[in-house]
Amino acid sequence: MNAIITVVGSDKVGIIARVSGYLAEQNINIIDISQTILSGNFVMMMVVDLSSAVKALDDVKNELAEMGESFNVSISMMHEKVFSAMHRV
Repeated sequence: MNAIITVVGSDKVGIIARVSGYLAEQNINIIDISQTILSGNFVMMMVVDLSSAVKALDDVKNELAEMGESFNVSISMMHEKVFSAMHRV
């Protein structure tokens, strides 16, 4: 099962390290990653594989959101199929 993680907020050192470190601890593999700076805002999207995850999707989603709050960025995660349906033209 794949999910999409988005991270948006003010750019600061360590965002990618903290998010990817957490994912590694949860045995979640990063399949694809893209990040850029838009008008001074850090924007990252990741496709991750949850098939070997240690925790349930909702737990990971909540912990990522809490992590984002701790360093003033918004982190959200949703199932890949939901994301695709929401962004279909």
